[in-house]
Amino acid sequence: MPQIFHGRESELSDILQLFTQGAPRIAILGAGGMGKTSLARAVLHHPDIIHKHGECRIFVACDVASTMPELVVLIVNYLGLKLAEDPTQQIIHHFENRPPILLILDNLETVWESPGSRKETEEFLALLADLKHLALIITMRGAERPAQVRWTRPFLQPLSPLAHDAAQKTFIDIAGEIHDTNDVHKILHLTDNMPLAIDLMAHLVDSEGCATVLSRWDTEKTSLVSDGYERGSNLDMSIALSISSPRVASVSGTKDLLGLLSMLPDGISDLELRESNFPIHNSFECKATLLRTSLAYYSSQKRLKVLVPIQEYMQRHHPAQLSIVEPLFQHYRDL
Repeated sequence: MPQIFHGRESELSDILQLFTQGAPRIAILGAGGMGKTSLARAVLHHPDIIHKHGECRIFVACDVASTMPELVVLIVNYLGLKLAEDPTQQIIHHFENRPPILLILDNLETVWESPGSRKETEEFLALLADLKHLALIITMRGAERPAQVRWTRPFLQPLSPLAHDAAQKTFIDIAGEIHDTNDVHKILHLTDNMPLAIDLMAHLVDSEGCATVLSRWDTEKTSLVSDGYERGSNLDMSIALSISSPRVASVSGTKDLLGLLSMLPDGISDLELRESNFPIHNSFECKATLLRTSLAYYSSQKRLKVLVPIQEYMQRHHPAQLSIVEPLFQHYRDL
């Protein structure tokens, strides 16, 4: 189990319950930085899973592969096999004669989103799913499950930001309890309870203190916690990966709508989106893309919103053009 693991107990329990049905096929979905990998690792190291699968638990970090051929070679290497002429069938044959197996494919969206690789990826997952004794877990950014697999029901819902209590416990476990409560609340507000942002901000507070971090945030924003060289230690990199995904790029205007939403802390309703005469002619298609990629979400008030770290990143790196914003302001003036 991860040493610091708060706020995902319900999801972990739901996943463990699915394992009582045999060998489940589970997709852990959600925005970048939402803790999908941590949840998958919590499953991997849970005593019930260790008891059931023993040493037959395999965790493959897929983000280093960008195509399907690269992925199957990566898995062959994880399995310690000598690469055969047909590595896909080599993997399937290897698993066929093994005891009950748990295979976790982490960050699979890198391959699944790659141009021309989606069909191959889904066909490979279908081959794995045909192995009745193989439990399959994938983690992917967004809210879409790959096709061609009969995913075990009930589906796990895409991960949301942590509840406030869990966010506070996570922060305190990293930064300690010595900090002013009001300052801690201000910092957690800036993270919007996104687990990656909490982790990075808490480590910074641990070394610099709340006051310094809050002061630096005023000028540096998300770049304050973006010095790392990989998505797990660099907030800007994590957000940029989602924004530059092929799913976003394939629908013209999606990034423009995201830039607009990033200027609206209270979000926008479907009615406002329809009546504001944006120069984004396919705004509802763009909205659907943002929801599918988990870059936006609906609040309890049914308003389309963006998490604070994504707002700050967009305002700094991809600010909305005036031609996009002005129709909304005019709509509000006319009310």
